[in-house]
Amino acid sequence: MSLQLQLKNHVDRWENEMIAVRRDLHRHPECMFETSRTAELVARLLEEWGLEVKRGAGKRFKAGVVGILRGNRPGRTIMLRADMDALPIQEQTNAPYRSQKDGAMHACGHDAHTAMLLAAAYALSRERESLPGTIRFVFQPAEEGARPCPIDGSLVSGSRDLIDDGVLESVEAGFALHVWPDLPTGTIGLKHGYAMAASSHFTYEFNGLSGHHAAPHLAADALMMTAQFVIEAKAAIASQWDPLVPAVLAFGAMQAGTVANAIADRGKVSGTYRTFGRDSVLRIKSLLDQRAESAASSFNGTYTSSYRLGTALKNDSDVVKLAAKAAEEGESEVRWLESPSLAGEDFALYAERIPCAFAFLGIRNEREGIVHPLHHPSFEVDERALKIGANLHVSFALEALGYEGRLLY
Repeated sequence: MSLQLQLKNHVDRWENEMIAVRRDLHRHPECMFETSRTAELVARLLEEWGLEVKRGAGKRFKAGVVGILRGNRPGRTIMLRADMDALPIQEQTNAPYRSQKDGAMHACGHDAHTAMLLAAAYALSRERESLPGTIRFVFQPAEEGARPCPIDGSLVSGSRDLIDDGVLESVEAGFALHVWPDLPTGTIGLKHGYAMAASSHFTYEFNGLSGHHAAPHLAADALMMTAQFVIEAKAAIASQWDPLVPAVLAFGAMQAGTVANAIADRGKVSGTYRTFGRDSVLRIKSLLDQRAESAASSFNGTYTSSYRLGTALKNDSDVVKLAAKAAEEGESEVRWLESPSLAGEDFALYAERIPCAFAFLGIRNEREGIVHPLHHPSFEVDERALKIGANLHVSFALEALGYEGRLLY
């Protein structure tokens, strides 16, 4: 029996457990860096299968898990990555395994990502004697956002925290996938070059002077600063941005003032923008800074800002070809996508440093009503796709390790 078939059989045998793990994680979602329950489940299983396990991975927040599988002979080191965090969204499905935590759910499929990578780790660990090289299984927190570093205040996402902790040391190629409701179950979407946008997160705070509404000339209205900034920032993108260069600006939260009859001395607004290329990322930041300065000075106030500048996810040409070959060997339909997504993904930070491929795993099943987009309160996953994703991880590992003399490039 070929190694490929043996590994597929291992995934088949673990399929029911994979589904059970996914549903368990779905019932108990954890957001951002607060992924201790998920991380413990992951670490325990990896240790049961004989992998070297690093708990508390991450330079600052120590919330990740890294499992290391060493083959029976020397070879390359590759990385397979899954994200573990959920979203602060109230679930609106009737699934028997729906979230048991108010205000949190796996609305982006990271529960499925974690379960699929665990299945791949299980299968590959059963055949380690036949493998060359080393596989690093990376389970990452905080893909969905960033948190201020307690040391310097900089906004840090999960991938940044793990990279700064050395997770990419000696790694020669990396792979990840994302469930994708735009594609039907059974298909794998791949894209040469840019696959996803640079998603930059920002917060602007406006500082004024409180006062009575009867004497507005003695105050500095931070509410007006905040509102004017939002309007002018949107106008800047509409009027000063090349319409042939993709860019989306959106505000998600705004707050100013505390009572109806006093002028606000503080205002705060947060949002994101998405585009491609470092120059575009920096130019939009400059436009926003200009508008913030204008809005603050118009009402005799000041502003401060904090940023997590995004990085566009760009697939390596050679590695994405390996991913396509891995998908075809798994008998999945490969669709080459014409356009990148304007959604962001912090796997981009790995791909900025090492050759990587990022794939989109179809989960759409209209007959079962599995049609809702990512981040929707009724989002669901067609669980038939889990085995497809697990086998894709396994097949990619074989291709990237150069099993049976195959070359990476």
